[in-house]
Amino acid sequence: MLVEVPDAVAAASLAAWARRVGLAAEEVVPGAATVLVDGADPSAVREALDAWPGDTAPVGPGEPEEEVRIEVQYDGPDLGLVAAHWGCTEAEVVDRHTSLELVSAFCGFAPGFAYLAGLPEEWAVPRLPSPRPRVPAGSVAVADRWCAVYPTASPGGWRLIGTTTATLWDVGRRPPALLAPGTRVRFVAA
Repeated sequence: MLVEVPDAVAAASLAAWARRVGLAAEEVVPGAATVLVDGADPSAVREALDAWPGDTAPVGPGEPEEEVRIEVQYDGPDLGLVAAHWGCTEAEVVDRHTSLELVSAFCGFAPGFAYLAGLPEEWAVPRLPSPRPRVPAGSVAVADRWCAVYPTASPGGWRLIGTTTATLWDVGRRPPALLAPGTRVRFVAA
């Protein structure tokens, strides 16, 4: 069953709540404005939805107070373009970006690629007109109202504002994704 919700924060909240109350499903997967509930009886899902309080405070798989801090070298090739788009200096882009507490809304595109919600609407940044054929692993990027870190080298059309050495995906770690849905994230200037 695919449940539509207003936004990514509501999707993360609903998915976390469904897991917390023990909804009998094989998988509960949040998206940008949906939650996929796989392997559950549709009537049980409808009943659970009726009981959902509808709050949008995302709760991650770990401790609710857990916050991941990611050190960033703000040296991306699009830092100047983002500054121009925001009408500020590059130093102010760094100040703004590091002032945000973001939330991993959902993962997709590549293992460990978390879509981080929390960029204010007035800071929305357009994607590149054509994707780059190769974005280096560890690139910190923005697109629309999302932030992300590329876990591996891949094509990509997001605006690159910095780099990090953080490991986003490690199969030996539980969970393997550093920024699992619900995780609070703060970027710190290195």
